[in-house]
Amino acid sequence: MGDDPVLYQIRVNGHLGPTLLTAFPAFVPEQQGTETVLTGLLPDAAALFGVLSEIEALGLDLLEVRRVRPRLHQDLSDRAGPDRQSARPNHPPPKGDVP
Repeated sequence: MGDDPVLYQIRVNGHLGPTLLTAFPAFVPEQQGTETVLTGLLPDAAALFGVLSEIEALGLDLLEVRRVRPRLHQDLSDRAGPDRQSARPNHPPPKGDVP
């Protein structure tokens, strides 16, 4: 039996352009000041070490790696990509709107 994937946040110095971001397809990038925060699920420690090796190979300045708990109300599939609307629950339209 395998373990559940773990949500990680990895902070690197600098803003990663589109080319560098393609090296981390499992992560959602966010610019915070002069840093880039990569947030994503990894299946195991080997995957984490692979990402850290890639960061080193690209010459990026690693600032922090941490394991985080997703918020209870946050659905990670909301960050998954363009088809994310299909992952959200259906809610009735607000009053006054015509369906």
